[in-house]
Amino acid sequence: MMAEHNHTSVTEFILQGLSDRAETKAALFTLFLLIYIITLLGNTGIIVVIRADPRLHTSMYFFLGSLSILDICFSSVVAPRMLVNFLWEKKTISFAGCMGQAFFYIVFVTTECFLLAAMAYDRYVAICHPLLYPSVMTWRLCTWLVLGSYLAGVLNSITQTTFMARLPFCSSNLINHFFCDVPPLLALSCASTRLSENILFSLAGAIELSTLSTILLSYVFISLAILRIRSASGRQKAFSTCASHLAVVTLLYGTTLFMYLRPSSSYSLSTDKVVSVFYTVVIPMLNPLIYSLRNQEVKEALRKAVGRVARER
Repeated sequence: MMAEHNHTSVTEFILQGLSDRAETKAALFTLFLLIYIITLLGNTGIIVVIRADPRLHTSMYFFLGSLSILDICFSSVVAPRMLVNFLWEKKTISFAGCMGQAFFYIVFVTTECFLLAAMAYDRYVAICHPLLYPSVMTWRLCTWLVLGSYLAGVLNSITQTTFMARLPFCSSNLINHFFCDVPPLLALSCASTRLSENILFSLAGAIELSTLSTILLSYVFISLAILRIRSASGRQKAFSTCASHLAVVTLLYGTTLFMYLRPSSSYSLSTDKVVSVFYTVVIPMLNPLIYSLRNQEVKEALRKAVGRVARER
């Protein structure tokens, strides 16, 4: 919908989505509905198991439960709207709704980066300083690390969405994407977006590189500590506590670095849509699967929980 002022101003956007073909939309709706259900069930299952098993009431699993809550929120910002757009012909979203979706998306993706860095620090203390672990990784510190991650996400999102919301959108209201992400919105502006692009690049770069550097540095010390362990079983146990986290870090940072730390001249919105599907919809589904399959304590807790439910029936 348009309103006439000195120039034509966009008051709503149209999300182009992933496909316009009816048969493709039906298949994609079924696929992504299944992925979203698995995401909700898998992450909720992790949260319930951690809360139900006293042996998992440690800082490591406190962070894992926080990651599961975050993945539910992250996926829910994008997936429901995407599913609705597969069913409706009219794929409009209001200007306020679009800015709101972009705001919460930036909050959660930023928070996840900082939370993964906090989880790497937790593993560093556990493996490199095991005797100090209980006194260092207190519940107070863990809570502040999680809250600090969310605070960083909110501050980053406020900065980016404020600059984006002030841009004039007057050439078109068709977003070549399935949700309101920053690059396709900047592509619609009829004013210069150089300042906004510089802010996006600088903030994304600072967040990605600082958190990734923290993770990599932690794992350098962790690797050195593991190599000093004499028994093969000890090395295997130490490595197994880190393997799941490393897999999640590789998936998230690999896709987000590709998305946001490229020159603007190399952007391809069609390619970006495919990559965006992976880190907004698929990764939140994979995280609980990765942790439950790679972590012996989580698998044991899941087996006990399933056995307890079976006995009650």
